[in-house]
Amino acid sequence: MFTAYGPDHKRLRKLVAPAFTDRRTKAMRPLIDRITANLLDKLEQTPAGEAVDLRESFAYPLPIQVISELMGVPESLNSGLRACVDGIFDTSLGPEESHANYMEMYRILGELVEFRRDKPGDDMTSLLISHVDEEDGSRLTEQELIDTLLLVISAGHETTVNLLDQAIFALLTHPEQLAAVVGGRAAWSDVVEESLRFQAPVAHLPLRFAVDDIDIDDVHISKGDAILASYAGANRHPKLHGDTADTFDVTRASKEHLTFGYGAHHCLGAPLARLEAIASLPAIFERFPNMRLAVDPSELNTVNSFISNGHETLPVYLTSE
Repeated sequence: MFTAYGPDHKRLRKLVAPAFTDRRTKAMRPLIDRITANLLDKLEQTPAGEAVDLRESFAYPLPIQVISELMGVPESLNSGLRACVDGIFDTSLGPEESHANYMEMYRILGELVEFRRDKPGDDMTSLLISHVDEEDGSRLTEQELIDTLLLVISAGHETTVNLLDQAIFALLTHPEQLAAVVGGRAAWSDVVEESLRFQAPVAHLPLRFAVDDIDIDDVHISKGDAILASYAGANRHPKLHGDTADTFDVTRASKEHLTFGYGAHHCLGAPLARLEAIASLPAIFERFPNMRLAVDPSELNTVNSFISNGHETLPVYLTSE
């Protein structure tokens, strides 16, 4: 579905859409709240004065637990999936390493499909296995099924990790913005949308190819040309956001962005990502109102990728002690 075009994409999206209905997404809220509370309880046990990596201990485990529950992943496959997802976004891997990582991911997802064929449940994998289009009786082929699961776990996990990571970092480095939210001058939904605009979880998306000749102003793209989509650039376009495009501002009037794509390929999982952020961000700042970075912002490194846009680590002190 990620690389399909036209009627083929429409067919695949129609078969997958039932797994992302508004009802199914909203039903995930109690699970998200429970996972968030459990993670915060663990963080609360951190000794005073000891720094903790919020990417590893909060931003990472929350989405992977949510997506694993959504997909019906048994505990025995979780650690392998995590390693493979990390590899997919690591653009420093060589061709052989990258290929081996994909093969391992396909093997694990094949195990997941077989597991849910034997033990179907109220999860997305079981739904995709059994769903049949009411109009033409079509269903996902085995390859399409596994490719769809690969798309969901990679696009639905790493992106939300970076959203939480970047939102927390932005608020900790812009205390006046955090004060605006805490003081009621902005909503947590404003934080989520501005974070998505300001630091798109996927900075660059390789690789699209023009299916027709395209002319945009004085730029010509020929049919078949490779295109690298840059959400990081598009979301800060001065023609749209003016002179403050490079400024994090939760109170800005328009937070319009392309982070979830556009048109026919607009992300099916966007409501779930927003739900995870809108549930967990206020919870962590309410639990730890004096939270602060443990290092100077300039000392933080980014993840080893030009696709994924997050920090290697996000060390903080949870209290002011």
